[in-house]
Amino acid sequence: MKIYSISVFFLFLSTFSISQDLGKETNKIYPDISDLYFYLHQHPELSFEEKNTSQKMANELRSIGFEVTENFGGYGVVGILKNGEGPTVLVRTDMDALPVVEETGLSYASKVTAELNGNEVGIMHACGHDVHMSVFIGTAKIVAANKKNWKGTLLFIAQPAEERASGARAMLKAGLYKKFPIPDYGLSLHTSATIPAGKVGVTSGYALANVDMMDITVYGEGGHGAYPHTTIDPVVLSARIILALQTIISREIPPLEPAVVTVGSIHGGNKGNVIPDEVKLELTLRSYTDEVRNATIEKIHRICNGIAASAGLPKEKYPKIFLRDESTGSLYNDPEMCGRLEKVFSQTIGEENVVETKPTMGGEDFAEFGRTDEKVPIVQYWLGTVEPELVEKANKGDLKLPSLHSPYYKPLPEPSIKTGIMTMTAAVLDFMKP
Repeated sequence: MKIYSISVFFLFLSTFSISQDLGKETNKIYPDISDLYFYLHQHPELSFEEKNTSQKMANELRSIGFEVTENFGGYGVVGILKNGEGPTVLVRTDMDALPVVEETGLSYASKVTAELNGNEVGIMHACGHDVHMSVFIGTAKIVAANKKNWKGTLLFIAQPAEERASGARAMLKAGLYKKFPIPDYGLSLHTSATIPAGKVGVTSGYALANVDMMDITVYGEGGHGAYPHTTIDPVVLSARIILALQTIISREIPPLEPAVVTVGSIHGGNKGNVIPDEVKLELTLRSYTDEVRNATIEKIHRICNGIAASAGLPKEKYPKIFLRDESTGSLYNDPEMCGRLEKVFSQTIGEENVVETKPTMGGEDFAEFGRTDEKVPIVQYWLGTVEPELVEKANKGDLKLPSLHSPYYKPLPEPSIKTGIMTMTAAVLDFMKP
């Protein structure tokens, strides 16, 4: 893992067309931001447990001059900085880490563990939220120090529980848009495990999917495995359901409408010669539009009930279908904002370092900030974090890059964070021109 010095960073970006003033200011604050990054990387906290991380974010914002509200919607932090009349711009970071044992081999790798569901687990920022927070604070520092270049209100949000798709809704439910100014624009970024450090990616329109987690309990009438004719086997019913669910996408959803139905877990029975009374399935559903999402859920109900009926089960033993609270709506990046950001980013880091990225079936609850009645236009863009030479080798098929959530994912800190600070700062200043 290479650690780039400030001077080497400029060599690394020697072909970039960087705003000189912004580059200088970023370099000036980077030693403090670097310390913050390594601290956050080595002190990760799981969703709903971000007590120390949220205090760190609150203290950082307060030291910069923000008016700070803590413990908002859980461990959420809200920072307000006003500078005359003008638009309100929301900038959001997430704070939580994942139950993953870090295997990067880095000298600063996380060694933190915690108890989860009765088991001791490792904890790691395997989704880059430590990078997000570092960029967030770096942006706050530079924007706050340059009040002559903007007018309006900064609304900086440090959000808990993104990995559990709950934090954004909790903050909105707590009254984010009622107790604080309603944003005119919302901005966020997310690390990319495939884009080289020094580059950013922008996806206009639908960028990330609706995500639903579903549990299905398939009932039957158990008995001896030697006499299956005296039972209604829920294992066989589950197999029929799993195969039938795949026809939803291939035969019932329009081919040009993206959607996914995945059964990721199946559990039933305790012994090979005993037919159980029930089998439990766990699913993830992905889509972009609410129409496809609702249609998929309706069809799952219909298929499950139909297969149960065909087996002769009474209605009270039809499968029980439960949608978990761990869900989020699709992320729609405002096209007008995307066009504006592409120009700003090109002026800041060079047109060749701004790439158009395709939508994915991943999920992000930043979407919730744009799905309220206020209809705030939002954009989340991708921040490259991978050593460029590794990306080149991966593109040639010489190696496989670790994905987000992998125990081997290791962002390249300095160029990634600096590019994030410069692009996010430039975006905020552009949307808040006096």
